[in-house]
Amino acid sequence: MKQIAVLGLGRFGRSLAKSLEDMGHEVLGVDANEEIVDEMSEVLTNAVQANVQEENALRQLGITNFDVVVVSIGGDIQASIMTTMLLKEMGVPYIVCKVTTDLHAKIVSKLGADRVIFPERDMGIRLARSIANSDILEFIELSSEHSMLEIHTPQDWAEHTIIESNVRARYGIYIVAIRRGDEMIVTPGPSETLHKGDILIVIGSNDQLEKLDSQA
Repeated sequence: MKQIAVLGLGRFGRSLAKSLEDMGHEVLGVDANEEIVDEMSEVLTNAVQANVQEENALRQLGITNFDVVVVSIGGDIQASIMTTMLLKEMGVPYIVCKVTTDLHAKIVSKLGADRVIFPERDMGIRLARSIANSDILEFIELSSEHSMLEIHTPQDWAEHTIIESNVRARYGIYIVAIRRGDEMIVTPGPSETLHKGDILIVIGSNDQLEKLDSQA
């Protein structure tokens, strides 16, 4: 369990904060809008009204005690940049910034953001994948280099064991779970036979998954 602060509770910030809370993390939501804070106080560990562009306000929140701070300020790029700069100067260990343009991403990265995210762009990529390839059910980015796919068993893997399919050697990916009807097989062994209709949950580097995507 991590302690995570989400600064800016717009549509994306609210969704992110609630999802993190549902996953069991302790989440602090911060926004300048009192109505939004009141609404989110019912679903988050803590929700506070504050101006996150003020260093004193951030210190009063104990912001340096959080494992991760997400800067999810809406369309105000200047506010996002200023907040990121303050967080970095204060020694926050891991900063994630929601960005809207490549220039925005470049600036906050130079200021020390550990990760930048383009919510609309990322959603578009996931949707494009699911539309373009009916075998891919879900695409989840785990980091800038690794992702998870949920896919139907490819035709040439069906009725072969994992080791016979040579998945790891051919694609450099790992099958971490198999959903077979109502059954969930976690960390299947190499002798597990894959069947048509199985749903495979696989993890790998984005480059390797791209190869699998093109051949699935």
